[in-house]
Amino acid sequence: MESWFAERSVGKMLPGDHAWFSYSSREEQEHVVGTFLRDGLMTADKVIYITDADPRDLPGLRTTRELNPETYLRTGQLAILPRAEACLTAGVFDPARMVASLEDVLARAERDRFRGVRVTADMTWAIRQRSGRDRVLDCEAGLDAAIAPSTTAMAICQIDRRSCTRDELTALKETHEVLVGADPDFDDGVLTITRTFSPRGLHLKGELDGARHTVFAEALHAVTALGGDIHLNVRDLRFIDLGALSMMAGAAMRMAAHGSLILDDPSPDLTEVVQLVGGPMLPWLKIGNGEAS
Repeated sequence: MESWFAERSVGKMLPGDHAWFSYSSREEQEHVVGTFLRDGLMTADKVIYITDADPRDLPGLRTTRELNPETYLRTGQLAILPRAEACLTAGVFDPARMVASLEDVLARAERDRFRGVRVTADMTWAIRQRSGRDRVLDCEAGLDAAIAPSTTAMAICQIDRRSCTRDELTALKETHEVLVGADPDFDDGVLTITRTFSPRGLHLKGELDGARHTVFAEALHAVTALGGDIHLNVRDLRFIDLGALSMMAGAAMRMAAHGSLILDDPSPDLTEVVQLVGGPMLPWLKIGNGEAS
């Protein structure tokens, strides 16, 4: 049976969302989980993180001076639940205990009259334990039962996809109805530019015309400065002018010594334009299929 998922950027998450997020770098985790935590703390939500990490090393808090985790811990707005307290029994991940811990903190947050509640945990360590996959799947079912009916709570379940098999990732993903990703770097209703991480690059959606050259140039420079291959996902790009194509060609030429600029999933019309002028004008641009090389 084909699975159905709602895809949302982290800033568009809704109460009742039990979202899935797989990451492959600290930078990607910072963009999604970091935003989830920062937005919650800045809007007076209760923020709960199940982790053994130091609060100052949490995504969203490790790179900012404006948000001091100690302040939010003292007021009770931020709660760090160690694994031993929240979800371990005799050193083994215990799904029932984690679900009970979540239900308890949700009830306390409701009594404390927080505007909303945000919960997250990185489950990578748990799936690596013996019988970890089955235990985490049991846990996800319980978490969904606790979060989905809520009018105030939302949750992100994290997993490092580099540490899991394809089958494990598929099984875990299918226990969620919401897939969460990074917020756009730019969105004016005509063009949306969103950072991507696997493969690294940008997702372009809408229309890229002359009025939006400056913001596109800034976003393109930011990702090409990182070095290596950069992918521009243009599947959802309805229009692009020759000026923007020329900007892509210039960027590709400048980065030719240390990587390629790849257009992923272009429309037939865009592919034809690139191929027609590719020889004299765009020799450094490549056509790709969205997979990291």
